[in-house]
Amino acid sequence: MIYSIYGLARPVFAPVKIGTGADIAIGISNGMLGGLTGLGGVISTISCQWRGWPKDVQRAVFQPVLFVAFVVISITQAIAGSITRDTLTLYAWGVPFMAAGLWSGFRLFGKIDDETFRKTVLVLLLAGMSLIFTAPTAAADSPNH
Repeated sequence: MIYSIYGLARPVFAPVKIGTGADIAIGISNGMLGGLTGLGGVISTISCQWRGWPKDVQRAVFQPVLFVAFVVISITQAIAGSITRDTLTLYAWGVPFMAAGLWSGFRLFGKIDDETFRKTVLVLLLAGMSLIFTAPTAAADSPNH
């Protein structure tokens, strides 16, 4: 959340050269965060921005990373038995919103410049990270707890 707020408040970061060791650490950290929170692409998305890559390159990197992360997360949740009927119902409720987001993203991607893309990614990261802090409160307030 701090990274997103800082990135929105200041101009573009100067590109950072990241080596193989850092890429490995980014991959491991991204996997651990994804497994712990379900936010499987946050660290790789931030690393793409640090490198100063244009939006096409960022997208070419973090789309497959996100896909693989969420497939692995889904498989491990299924193996662990944490996917229930309620979980599937929630996923079903989310599908139309996901489809609307995908459609909007595909329509807007070619029409926005790199800076607007950067800010959009930061806002989405901020929104996703905020779920970490709001989810436990919402769960504690539910009648089942």
